[in-house]
Amino acid sequence: MQNSVSHCPRLQPAQPGNPSPQRKDHKNVGGSFPHWIGKGCLLSELRSQSDATISYAIEVRDQGRAICWTEIVDIQVLPLSNSIFAVSWQEKDRATVTNIQDYDRGLIYSYATLPGGQFLRMTGTFAFTRPADRVFDDRPQRNKALVLEAMTSLFQRHDASAVERLYAPDYIQHNPNIPQGRDALQALVADLSPAVYYEPGLIVAEGDFVAIHGRIRGWADESQVVIDLFRVEGGKLAEHCESVPMRTQHEHASVAMLI
Repeated sequence: MQNSVSHCPRLQPAQPGNPSPQRKDHKNVGGSFPHWIGKGCLLSELRSQSDATISYAIEVRDQGRAICWTEIVDIQVLPLSNSIFAVSWQEKDRATVTNIQDYDRGLIYSYATLPGGQFLRMTGTFAFTRPADRVFDDRPQRNKALVLEAMTSLFQRHDASAVERLYAPDYIQHNPNIPQGRDALQALVADLSPAVYYEPGLIVAEGDFVAIHGRIRGWADESQVVIDLFRVEGGKLAEHCESVPMRTQHEHASVAMLI
């Protein structure tokens, strides 16, 4: 671990953040956020040094006094959802810190265990203090993984419990043959025939939209090739529509379908 300790400039309290919806990455971002502990104020500033390190500056203000220090630490980053990351590190004095960074809401939830065993829970807003060195949008990859997990959980494993975890509470269903809402979808999956089985094929995504091309057996008398289109919001599936090619359109075609 690389560490440096020095005096730091006086930090300014952050205003609530409004990050770009395309910045779904912890890398190359600087931010500051305040915490209030008792009557004192602890103000932190984080700056990325690389994909695996950050520098932080902490200023503790209490009754007109200000104590300040900085350090560079190695970090471990775990993506929790579309725009939420768990970032953890250990400091030179053996203190450990875990930050839950919510980029959509501009909030950081910080949990620290100090060398003496004291445990701190802190929450604050954060603001970007400098632009990202590069624009990074990993929503398409995350959204594709979400859709693939949903389709295989529901229509391969018939896991009705996955609906609440993967679908938004106000889920919108555009298929007229399926009742509206998340509860209706959960009931449908719970009653599926064991013969129903989904085979995923091509999957593409852009922004908050995902299209998946696949084959489903056991849903009708003959297997169907279906294109499902999803809209993702807040890391969950919020809306769905689908297109089912009619068999008569392809039974005389000289070129076989993709799947």
